[in-house]
Amino acid sequence: MRDDNVVMTKFLAIIFAICSGLAIGNLYWSQPLLVRIMEGFGLSAANGGLLVTATQIGYAMGIFFILPLGDFVRRKRMIAIVMGLSIVALTSCALAPSFTILALSLFAMGLVTISGQVILPLAGDLSREDERGHIVGIVSSGITTGILFSRFASGIIAGFWGWRSVYVIAAVLNLIMVLVMIYVLPEIPAKNKLESYKGLLLSVFTTFKRHRTLPLILLHSGLIFGLVFNIFWTSLTFLLSGAPYNYDTFQIGLVSLAGLAAAVFGIGIGKLQDMGLSVPALGAFILLGLVTMICGYLFSYSIVAIVIVAAVVSVAVQGISVLTQTRLFNLSQEERSRLNTVFVVSNFMFGAVGSALASLLWSLGGWTYVMMAASGACVAALVVWTVSRGPFKETDNALNNSQYKNA
Repeated sequence: MRDDNVVMTKFLAIIFAICSGLAIGNLYWSQPLLVRIMEGFGLSAANGGLLVTATQIGYAMGIFFILPLGDFVRRKRMIAIVMGLSIVALTSCALAPSFTILALSLFAMGLVTISGQVILPLAGDLSREDERGHIVGIVSSGITTGILFSRFASGIIAGFWGWRSVYVIAAVLNLIMVLVMIYVLPEIPAKNKLESYKGLLLSVFTTFKRHRTLPLILLHSGLIFGLVFNIFWTSLTFLLSGAPYNYDTFQIGLVSLAGLAAAVFGIGIGKLQDMGLSVPALGAFILLGLVTMICGYLFSYSIVAIVIVAAVVSVAVQGISVLTQTRLFNLSQEERSRLNTVFVVSNFMFGAVGSALASLLWSLGGWTYVMMAASGACVAALVVWTVSRGPFKETDNALNNSQYKNA
């Protein structure tokens, strides 16, 4: 439900984007630091994966058990609380005296660092119908930037001051951001009355009954963002660390910055939804992903080609993510936090499968098998897009008619 007393400006959208990017980035600070952290505790580097697992489990639980409350509570208060708890968790990570305490701190941090996923549907609530896609695109680009920035910056910061300093700096940045959000975010009434927390969680599952296009939206995002994105980026590390490249982690990090192209282009992608072009644009981005994966296979020997492929596939994935999420928010004004819960959990599950497949496929057939699987996922997404064009156009027409009647 949009509050007409609140004006969603581009300045506020940019603040939302920065805050969302910082929140999501909290999940990725540790990934480039695993070897150094394990060395600091005198443990085998192989145990480092448990820290990532603890963070991911915490985040998944936070998304399912906390995020749906966004449809029933005052979002300003909710954002301030979860960001404040994130600062506490990040401080605990910086001071952790043992591996066990660090793992528990990262679990807690994952549990509460969900403010980005509270902000994204809030941005949809505050936006006008004719600019919602553009606003969602801006905030979504902030999330993409946050993921890339945290992975790249953490290695550099740790190189100067050690891995604990990464969490100290992250806590300070989060503190600054929560103060900014408290200052700029207006008071927004709760959208619905919470009758039962159990009923709230059950209503997350029943969204599938109320919205018949929801499974199609989840498949588009899951196949491309979940599978293709994770298969490509996970395997790219294997490719660049071996012959003929033999890159170190810093050089691989520089290549990953090609993904920033997605953040730049993502700002304008949402306008395609606002212009009524989301269905053909969705198909075009899926086709672009397929062509890019084929090129990735054909030109794997050229670092210039790999950088271009990384940039283009990131743009394709970002385009699909923005368009599907905007369509998701158009399904219901009253359920955006719950719909976003389903969206994020679905992507998380597809992403976990994609990461696991990347390792398996690399061990079986290297880069060739990886690119074949990613291309196959794109073909499957094209099939889903072909099937979904009719239902998507029907829901678009219904939305347009509703807007006309309410004008």
